[in-house]
Amino acid sequence: MKIFHTVNGLRDDLIQDRLQGLKIGFVPTMGNLHDGHLALLHQANQTNDIVVCSIFVNALQFGLNEDWDKYPRTYESDCEKLRAAGCDYLFHPDDVEMYPNGLDTQSRVICPTMTDVLCGASRPGHFEGVTTVVSKLFNIVQPDEAIFGIKDYQQLAVIRRMAEDLCMPIQITSAPIHREADGLAMSSRNRYITEDERPQATVLKESLDWIASQIRSGNRAFSELEAEATVQIERAGFAVDYVTCSNSKTLDLAADDDSEITVLGAMFTESARLIDNVSISEE
Repeated sequence: MKIFHTVNGLRDDLIQDRLQGLKIGFVPTMGNLHDGHLALLHQANQTNDIVVCSIFVNALQFGLNEDWDKYPRTYESDCEKLRAAGCDYLFHPDDVEMYPNGLDTQSRVICPTMTDVLCGASRPGHFEGVTTVVSKLFNIVQPDEAIFGIKDYQQLAVIRRMAEDLCMPIQITSAPIHREADGLAMSSRNRYITEDERPQATVLKESLDWIASQIRSGNRAFSELEAEATVQIERAGFAVDYVTCSNSKTLDLAADDDSEITVLGAMFTESARLIDNVSISEE
């Protein structure tokens, strides 16, 4: 695996790969890699000749009271995992390389829809940071395909919309949620869940699955289903950020005639914010 810390260094090698007609796949991450990230690498290897992974903890997508400075940096172990997963190139820039003119004057990429609801409602500015850094990474790597996990469903939907709106010649591919043995969606923040909380933490997935089963059975009383799922989560001892039935593409509130619906939820443990989702297709 080749490691690059500069834009020009990575580009020089990728230019040669393109001249040889090699297909380039890209997996952007913030590091602290777990099996969910590695599953994205394995998927990228199935459809591409060269796989590029980036590790960059993007300050632009963290709010004032969020954990940017506490976000785990595990570079050495990440490199070992990437080598074992068959990653060809690692792009690991510092803040100056990614934002040479500073964050305050950085040009921004703004998606005007889907970014002020769900996670965007409780994390103002988060998705502006995501779309800005992902567009920069896309411009740097210029991949044929980029792979994102479905766990961050809103992020996936926003990036797909951004790529479509900006005519980016990149295939945005989704990868299934990678789960722990008990069903909890894998996340770097799972480490913050206490031992006492962990047995109940699966209530988020269970409540969303319950809503999905109700919808599949013909129940379209979305508000009532969301309210009941909220009660289920609160009874388990957690605070609910949101539980919402949404149109899978637009993330608007689900309508009775929608055939593609995604049920999304977020909750707070004592020290972590967990998200999950389940999609229903009637086509």
